Amino acid sequence: MPENKIPQVTAKRLPLYYRYLEKLHAIGKQRVSSADLSDALQIDPATIRRDFSYLGELGKKGYGYNVTYLLQFLRDFLKQDEVTNVVLVGVGNLGTALLRYNFYRSHNTKIVAGFDQDLSKIGSDVDGIPVYSMDRLQEVIELHHVEVAILTVPVNVAQATTDFLVQAGIRGILNFTPARLIAPPHIRIHNIDLTIELQTLIYFLKHFPGEQTQNQVEMAKVKQIEPGELGE
Repeated sequence: MPENKIPQVTAKRLPLYYRYLEKLHAIGKQRVSSADLSDALQIDPATIRRDFSYLGELGKKGYGYNVTYLLQFLRDFLKQDEVTNVVLVGVGNLGTALLRYNFYRSHNTKIVAGFDQDLSKIGSDVDGIPVYSMDRLQEVIELHHVEVAILTVPVNVAQATTDFLVQAGIRGILNFTPARLIAPPHIRIHNIDLTIELQTLIYFLKHFPGEQTQNQVEMAKVKQIEPGELGE
């Protein structure tokens, strides 16, 4: 089935499956069932089978899934062997932290440049990542074939910066500002509002103590897999 026909909820789960399969492969696990995946990731096995069915016939009834084959299939499907270059705009405290982080656990995503209007920052670098003035954005985007930008500018210039990014050819924006940005329909924007996330966390701690969201369970399972936890 063509990639653009896969439901968005399925597309969001594929990297989760991929990360878990990487861990299975690393410890020599040769096959895994949907029930195994369900136990580890806390996702209904029927949902897992349905997710994989969008990609084709990947498993066999009574056998499950070949870990090496499925891992390679998802690597190719998710284009894990292709490096996606990203730029960051707004080298303040948060922007600097993200530049230092630079997706250190990812082999296929890389921040190639930071941008700022502060003259004291322009011409410097953060852990080897150069910081340029905004007037060099177009040049860098074309040089590194960049389509994705991380936005960490002050909220009062977020929309104007977004307009500038769109004009320069950026197609996807990871927005860390509180602003709700307006962009043409073909531009994809994902919003990460740290204040709202923190307030939501505090609310759930107060009103629903001891409960975890489904996403928390899934991510915790992936991060904390130990060989002894894996059943045959």
